[in-house]
Amino acid sequence: MARPTVARAAGSLAGLALGVVSALAGLAFLAGAAPLLLSARARPRALAGAVRLAALETRRLELLGGVEVSGYDGRRALGYLARRVPLGLLAAAVLLLLVFGIGTGVTIAWQWGRGEPFDGIPPDPGVVAYIAFAGLVLLFLEIMGFLGLVAVERRLALAALGPSPTELLRRRIAELADTRAGAVAAVDQERRRIERDLHDGVQQRLVALAVLIGRARRGRSPERLDELLAQAHAEAQEALSELREVAWRVYPSGLDALGLQDALAGVAERAAVPVTVRYGLRGRPPGPVETAVYFVVSEAVTNAVKHARAGAVTVDVGLETAGSGAAVVVRVADDGRGGADPAGGGLSGLARRVAALDGRLRVDSPPGGPTVIAAELPCG
Repeated sequence: MARPTVARAAGSLAGLALGVVSALAGLAFLAGAAPLLLSARARPRALAGAVRLAALETRRLELLGGVEVSGYDGRRALGYLARRVPLGLLAAAVLLLLVFGIGTGVTIAWQWGRGEPFDGIPPDPGVVAYIAFAGLVLLFLEIMGFLGLVAVERRLALAALGPSPTELLRRRIAELADTRAGAVAAVDQERRRIERDLHDGVQQRLVALAVLIGRARRGRSPERLDELLAQAHAEAQEALSELREVAWRVYPSGLDALGLQDALAGVAERAAVPVTVRYGLRGRPPGPVETAVYFVVSEAVTNAVKHARAGAVTVDVGLETAGSGAAVVVRVADDGRGGADPAGGGLSGLARRVAALDGRLRVDSPPGGPTVIAAELPCG
């Protein structure tokens, strides 16, 4: 955990240092491009140069965490370069203060460690404590300035080079169109599955039940009649059980009465392998989210038993809060053989169901396992 944090901090520091150089280069470019912008013939060359410099800036911004850019033209690139100049000079001042502070601290520690006074100041315990406290405060302020610069750099690049409101609206419309088409396809696929379950399961049970009742009516032996009625009773019980399963696949009515936690406990009880459910939600999520979570868990557990030959399944349900709001996150992991295909019928249907709620479904199932299916569903 510490190594990635240190790597990100080093990358951000390098990105700010390169930003000082790029700001000076941008300043020189703006000074040289100013006369060209006044000429209609030379203006395209100046704008093209601004686009190239902005492209280099986006590569530098990857060290700061990366920023989404989309279709910026020369004018937007020129405006970004102009606004970056004072920010680069401020970054230079922050970095110089950091280097000066570290150098001064090392020098003081070195001289006092050898018992020598620093600038005529002896290593008195009170003075050492004061200098150490002042150094920590200044280091904290330096780190806050460092983090603030990184945030301002990213926000400036996003505002100047990122997608415009029109582009964002166009993307949202395309996403909603895809989601609607996926929801229609998911409903049609679910309808076909219900029809298949009724035809291959319940209908066959009812046909067998009718045959047994017909044989019982034509029978003459009391012993044979009792046997046929017992078989008919068993077939009726099986038909009711399968009909109940089909109804739960359409909509788990237990969600309304029992809630999501108890409904998931029911999935675990009915599974053919041990299923551990860790439930971390305090309140009830919205109804559509609750239903989607239930189907994700149910389908994932079914796949783990039927296809992955898993020996155990773990289900984690919790709430995460991000910048865009809260989201219910469900994670189903099994110790099976892996190789699950996200484009398969069951998983693709789940992905469409989750996408209809603006959620995301991720499937990680390398050959040999384990398989992890994670869904993130916004809920406010």
